[in-house]
Amino acid sequence: MQFPVADELATRFTEAGHQLYLVGGTVRDAMMDRLGNDLDFATDARPERVRELLTGWADAMWDTGIAFGTMGAAKRGATVEITTFRSDAYDRMSRNPEVSFGETIEDDLVRRDFTVNAMAIDMATKKFVDPHDGRGALQRRVLDTPATPQESFADDPLRMMRAVRFVSQLGFTVAPRVLAAIREMAGEIERITAERIQAELSKLLCGRYPRRGIELMVDTGLADHVLPELPEMRLEIDEHHQHKDVYQHSLVVLEQAIDLEEPDTDPDLVLRLAALLHDIGKPPTRKFVEGGGVSFHHHEVVGAKMVRKRLRTLRYSKEIVEDVAQLVYLHLRFHGYGKGEWTDSAVRRYVTDAGPLLTRLHKLVRADCTTRNRRKAAALQRTYDDLEERIARIAADEDLARVRPDLDGNEIMRLLGLPPGPLVGKAWRYLKELRLDRGPLDHDEAIAELRKWAAEENITPPDES
Repeated sequence: MQFPVADELATRFTEAGHQLYLVGGTVRDAMMDRLGNDLDFATDARPERVRELLTGWADAMWDTGIAFGTMGAAKRGATVEITTFRSDAYDRMSRNPEVSFGETIEDDLVRRDFTVNAMAIDMATKKFVDPHDGRGALQRRVLDTPATPQESFADDPLRMMRAVRFVSQLGFTVAPRVLAAIREMAGEIERITAERIQAELSKLLCGRYPRRGIELMVDTGLADHVLPELPEMRLEIDEHHQHKDVYQHSLVVLEQAIDLEEPDTDPDLVLRLAALLHDIGKPPTRKFVEGGGVSFHHHEVVGAKMVRKRLRTLRYSKEIVEDVAQLVYLHLRFHGYGKGEWTDSAVRRYVTDAGPLLTRLHKLVRADCTTRNRRKAAALQRTYDDLEERIARIAADEDLARVRPDLDGNEIMRLLGLPPGPLVGKAWRYLKELRLDRGPLDHDEAIAELRKWAAEENITPPDES
């Protein structure tokens, strides 16, 4: 492995009488031919000494992690983090370790989360250090822990979420003893803050194999504490099979939505969350009807509310919460399209309600088709093709991306003699609804409609004579 920045650091630390090891995920990724520009090191030097050794060499430095023994630096496009050997002790009640510095690399590696992250390279001698057979685990693509999994997860329960995240990102499986420990200790995840759990969940969803990670989270009981709506979607199927397995259907929709993402772009977290959660409103709305049928009336409305509540609990940003909830709310709208019966007004409303989410909504609706009936699936895709073509035609004529009333607020106030206030907003919304229903109006027609509305509201416009 050739990395000049690492060799330069090794020279500085060795000449100063200190050890420096490349460690953790950096070594793992190098062995998997996926090494990036982020390098992790461990050293026997204490944090203040590390700062001294970086001074004059680094292009930039930061010490936000110095309380945990970590200094960060940047050099020629590479980011490095150097952490003093650790031998942390956990009180197993709080969420953070009591930092204690170690003396050897072996002390440091045994406290790491998984054996594939417990390998190191001595930067002075290039000797490979692997006391827990991380290389063997990497070759077998298995996640195991250096200590017993019970000790590891008791120290930091977030490691259980990291396990399912690595399954998603790397396609690994978990060792039987790790699987058993997660099942036994899943409830311990409640010791962890929502923000840290959310970060792992997001990385899981943006991995290459998110279905595997989600299934592991559900099967071990972790989802009961992190995202309980998922296991609740495993509805018992009635003897007549009047509806799909909602949980399995949602996993397929997730995979199909991922297939529709643009190539060579970052994973779309909002789309993936919406695909996974689009039907979470089904369990509380399921009703059996006479004749053996089943209904889920308004599950999109209920689901949108549930999404908002859960994602807020997980401390997602307001933008992500609202975007995912809106996609869940709109995902059924297309099914009213039939064979093209929508009026142009309905098409405009579909586009306007989706707003900047329209492209994602297209993908979600297409992904939501999981029928095994090829003829039915093809018909649904053709129908959606037709809807997209209609949207394009109308958009070309009317600039649907920016549907606004034909009169702006200033003109409304001038024509009606109104000061800024609620009545202006009410008039603006009336004209926007009219615009959606009838398309663009010419200026005189818009003024006539505004005056007609004002008369119905008992608003007397000023005399313009």
